[in-house]
Amino acid sequence: MLYTNLKHLESAAELERAISENENVMVICGRMGPMCIPVYETAEELEGEYEHVKFYDMEFDNPEAHVIRSLPEVRGFMGIPFTIYYRDGKVVRATSSIQTEEQIRTILDREFSKTVKA
Repeated sequence: MLYTNLKHLESAAELERAISENENVMVICGRMGPMCIPVYETAEELEGEYEHVKFYDMEFDNPEAHVIRSLPEVRGFMGIPFTIYYRDGKVVRATSSIQTEEQIRTILDREFSKTVKA
């Protein structure tokens, strides 16, 4: 279990539901480790500011996380967490390892601007 204040996804079905029911979704797939915790904390801080984005976490070692671990966009990633950004049910960006608040904001602003459409 991940000890964050984000909404937890525990199954592939829950992930599918989250990305099909919400226009903009950020999923952090990781562990409670030194590269992941700062990303969770930043997401928790930004969640209230980016109300048009749904923020989730998913445990990397959960067998159900295979849907994230097997995405073509993460092929070659060497570190966790895998952070996946979905718009309208499709992956629009994926990052790995620790990200700063500025890096995360840049992606959120670019990919989930209220005027951005695919």
